[in-house]
Amino acid sequence: MAAEAELKLDDVDHAILAELTRDGRQSVTTVAQKVHVSRAHAYSRIAKLQDSGVITRYTAVIDPVKAGLKASAYVTLKLRQHSWRELRDHLASIPEVHHVGLVGGNFDVILLVRAKDNLDLRRVVFEQLQSLPTVLDTQTLLIFEDTDTR
Repeated sequence: MAAEAELKLDDVDHAILAELTRDGRQSVTTVAQKVHVSRAHAYSRIAKLQDSGVITRYTAVIDPVKAGLKASAYVTLKLRQHSWRELRDHLASIPEVHHVGLVGGNFDVILLVRAKDNLDLRRVVFEQLQSLPTVLDTQTLLIFEDTDTR
């Protein structure tokens, strides 16, 4: 299978991405006005960004505390060698896991876990993560306060 050619992004593409990141619900007309291009041009650029996989989805950003998720933590995992592929899909299926990153360093994976309270967070870590046969070790770093910068 041939590798996909990387899409070259220009200043207009970056401006469109910045606008959509700030507010993904704004109309194409509004985006076009803000980046100083025609509506048709903005529409075609957004379609190109979607078709090429640069824009992967649109989503709502929630305040986790107001949504009832009062306990958050970064959980690091050390894995058995060569177990990432089988673990990746399982981690994505755990509702409390909001982000999964494969990383280099003293651990292999970092997760953003959001739960309704500390008891629920404990359940996720002890029963759902530590019990996985591919997980050798975990560390839990509680988040006291976090801010979405986007």
